[in-house]
Amino acid sequence: MDTTQLKIIETVIVVAAFALTLFVSTKLVNKTVSKNLLKKARGKIIKKVINLINLLVCLILILIIWGVDQSELAVFIGSLLTVLGIALFAQWSILSNITSSVIIFFNHPIKLDDTISIIDKDYETEGRVSDIGIFFVILKTKEGEQITIPSNVFIQKMIKRKIND
Repeated sequence: MDTTQLKIIETVIVVAAFALTLFVSTKLVNKTVSKNLLKKARGKIIKKVINLINLLVCLILILIIWGVDQSELAVFIGSLLTVLGIALFAQWSILSNITSSVIIFFNHPIKLDDTISIIDKDYETEGRVSDIGIFFVILKTKEGEQITIPSNVFIQKMIKRKIND
């Protein structure tokens, strides 16, 4: 068996392990969310983070299998993070949205499927929270429209939440 065939087999094993890890981690997060009575929104965000970490590990393993030198990989990742850091620093709004998303996740009383009104002096928006992402909170109105609100704007506005008992 030549080295190319061996690398292909190793890559298939890594991809299969990645798929299995995604399946198992999704089941564990779902079980933990239901067992600890956490909101589905937190479980959804935790799954996104775990899936991203799993994907990065899988990609790094595949790069190592195919012979990318670890020092070159470290230099590439370091350069990429530096460029990303400079870009985020240059774009305060992006950094602000990411920070706001973390605050919304851990501290904000608004969760997925809550019906809310965002009170603004010019325009009041009402809808159901359908997604909370890194950069945006997405509302779905009664008319079926989708409204995308930047996380930093969402955290700065006064919000009225309808309590569903």
